[in-house]
Amino acid sequence: LLTASASPLPRSSSRAMSKYQQLLAVIEEMGTDIRPTYAGSKTSVERLKRSIVHARILVRECLMETERGARTQ
Repeated sequence: LLTASASPLPRSSSRAMSKYQQLLAVIEEMGTDIRPTYAGSKTSVERLKRSIVHARILVRECLMETERGARTQ
């Protein structure tokens, strides 16, 4: 699911997926923008920046879920 919007996945899909699955999808999508970025594509650079910000947020959320799960055990 490749889109030019800030969120790489449609809202309905991202709710059904775990944070970890969302993170994996964002990382996979980032891979498609690496090569065009080196070639100087400005749109790929902007999409990659947005994906990095999104991935950082998801990493924090995954860590919070993991810590919450560890406390309940």
